[in-house]
Amino acid sequence: MSASSVDIARKAFRDRRIGPRYSGPLHLATTISISLSIALASAAMLEGVRPLEWLTIPLTFLYANLSEYLGHRGPMHHKTRFLTKVFERHSIEHHSFFTDKAATFDSSRDYKAVLFPPILLFFFIGGFAIPVGALLYWLISPNVCFLFVLTAVLYFLNYELLHFAYHADPASWLGRLPFMSRLRQHHISHHNRQLMTHYNFNITYPICDLIFRTLYRDADGR
Repeated sequence: MSASSVDIARKAFRDRRIGPRYSGPLHLATTISISLSIALASAAMLEGVRPLEWLTIPLTFLYANLSEYLGHRGPMHHKTRFLTKVFERHSIEHHSFFTDKAATFDSSRDYKAVLFPPILLFFFIGGFAIPVGALLYWLISPNVCFLFVLTAVLYFLNYELLHFAYHADPASWLGRLPFMSRLRQHHISHHNRQLMTHYNFNITYPICDLIFRTLYRDADGR
């Protein structure tokens, strides 16, 4: 996609999706504050965690990484009957707004092209974290329930913040973090329209990309 096409796509998105009262910093702060509040509330509910119960954290982390991978590789990039809006929002709008050649947002108003709407955080918590946590509460223990919710919510926040950093200016303090360059390159390669339906579906850490052999490496092996 040419630079002029990106400009057209960005203008269309801004006109259609970003209202005059939208605040990017408020959007980001809302995501962070809600996520941390739920994580802290979950941590406060823990009592006398047994050694085996701590395994909930790495197991939930791996489960979340797989869910991220499958959700991205599946409905985000392949149109399905019931998740058409997800496909349109990601494959059409997000991948038109950001390409591998034009990967950074222009201002804080463009945060809306990167961050999930806050309502999806409530959907994620109410439709995924709480029901699974409740099942774990009754089947295993309250500690496993709260460790699951804690880890799942922090993984979601980690996802949002890393994705946000990838689309920030690479010369900014976010872009210059020691671990950011490689992770950012992994994601920005995915924004190459020739690669996006085949490679680099993990947004956070490319664990499942390695397992399922969808990790793209350029001619230099990066």
